[in-house]
Amino acid sequence: MDPEVRVLLAAGGFGRARRLLAVASWLPCVVLGLALSSEPLLTALPAHHCRPDPALLPPTLRALRGPALLDASVPRLGPARSLSPCLLLRYPEPAPRARPNGTGPCTRGWHYVLPAAGLLRSPVTQWNLVCEDGWKVPLEQTSHLLGWLLGCVILGMGCDRFGRRAVFVASLVLAIGLGAGEALAASFPALLALRLLHGGALAGASLALYVARLELCDPPHRLVFSMGAGLFSGVGTLLLPGLALLAQDWRLLQGLSALATGLLLLFWGYPALFPESPCWLLATGQLARARKILWHLAEASGVDPENSPEEESSLATELDILSAGSPQPQHHCILELRHTHVTWRNGLILGFSSLVGGGIRASFLRRLSPHEAVFYGPYFLVAALEMAATIFLLLTVDRCGRRLILLLGTLVMGLASLLLLAGAQYLPGWTVLSLSVLGLMASQAVSTLSSLFAAEIFPTVIRGAGLGLVLGAGFLGQAAAPLANMHGRRGFFLQHVVFASFAILALLCVLLLPESRGRGLPHSLQDADRLRRSPLLRGHPCQDHLPLLPPSHCRTQTQLV
Repeated sequence: MDPEVRVLLAAGGFGRARRLLAVASWLPCVVLGLALSSEPLLTALPAHHCRPDPALLPPTLRALRGPALLDASVPRLGPARSLSPCLLLRYPEPAPRARPNGTGPCTRGWHYVLPAAGLLRSPVTQWNLVCEDGWKVPLEQTSHLLGWLLGCVILGMGCDRFGRRAVFVASLVLAIGLGAGEALAASFPALLALRLLHGGALAGASLALYVARLELCDPPHRLVFSMGAGLFSGVGTLLLPGLALLAQDWRLLQGLSALATGLLLLFWGYPALFPESPCWLLATGQLARARKILWHLAEASGVDPENSPEEESSLATELDILSAGSPQPQHHCILELRHTHVTWRNGLILGFSSLVGGGIRASFLRRLSPHEAVFYGPYFLVAALEMAATIFLLLTVDRCGRRLILLLGTLVMGLASLLLLAGAQYLPGWTVLSLSVLGLMASQAVSTLSSLFAAEIFPTVIRGAGLGLVLGAGFLGQAAAPLANMHGRRGFFLQHVVFASFAILALLCVLLLPESRGRGLPHSLQDADRLRRSPLLRGHPCQDHLPLLPPSHCRTQTQLV
């Protein structure tokens, strides 16, 4: 047994104190879920049409009012005779019975059908981000996702250098200021920059909380507490439309979100509710700080730190053994993965899996909401499917193993995507809907499980940066959808083909992963490199030739228990 594991067991193991801290870490997920889900509401596109401009009408029509003026000014499109969103009728030179001979752009702004997603005012309606300026909406969506990506990568490295608690508190402070700044943004470029930075701050808080919670739990409870946090985040997603109905203004909604983040900092800023991860402190050799936290956890769990049963060593004894030789604190960089034999490959596979799971989601969402004006149905369906995927993982992953369920989710995701790609125009509507729902649920399960898997196979010394890269790959995949929308969805079909192909490739790569179920978290790079690929199904010999490695190296590997 590793010295760090013995120290944690001597401090009471996963006793009462650590259980309470793990449960308390669920509540911030509601606020973070609210903040993460705000993007669809802020960028919801309401039904709209040009405001009539009497100056463009012949003199005989300028006295018209109401529906008659609308019919004379705005063309109607399609069999449904809906009003054109971006065009006004143009008339020839004034004549008694002039008829329109063309169309032109709007001259007096737009009329919006409100509320949209519960809001009477949104960035779309305030700055008229429609028609010629419609490309600014996917630009803002891409900017926010890019902020999450950069936050995961940069602040993930900060978690390994400065600690989980330091990054969590600093990220919350930044999120409060940036969220309040969004509510006061005076122009669209200012909002664009603030959304990018705000996304990065929220990503840092979410990542630090996730890693700290995982390191609190022992192997049998890691899945339960991680999936529980996902369910609480889903609750925040479901509550957001109700909050929007109460606020009705996007600035007030952002202000309320910043206020909720401030309350989060007020309570979880105290070390009693969010202490530094003792697992990280021990792995990096910061034994003095670890001693204080472990001493408190032991006493709170009803364990005497100085005395223990005869067959076990006390916490004081284990810490004295670990501190023999006065080891100096050592911090590690994610670039040290270059010197590993297996860990870099595992991280690359999980990052690719997360990329595919995030990117392919847009293909299924487009089948669920073919019309831009539809909001509540797809929004609540997606939120419900995310929670259903979390519950599915909670019920199956510990029973069947991480790798097998990830393989199954990738298979379902790939098959659903290929069937929609090849036969959507020939399949009945209910079949297309069923495949979209199934594929969306599978893609969410793949993304969630890839994150958990990555947190379990990366060592403690670089867990924040490693998990940040995997999560960042998922946000990069999600950014593909608004980038395609920026060009009028002309690249949607190619995007669907690419991610469907990637899903099949990811299916083969998952077979190379080790199984982390029931294993302790690796603390050092050497521990992580000892994770060996076990048989996919039980009943086979536990031999593994570790693909991509020479046989001579495989024989020297030992399994991490």
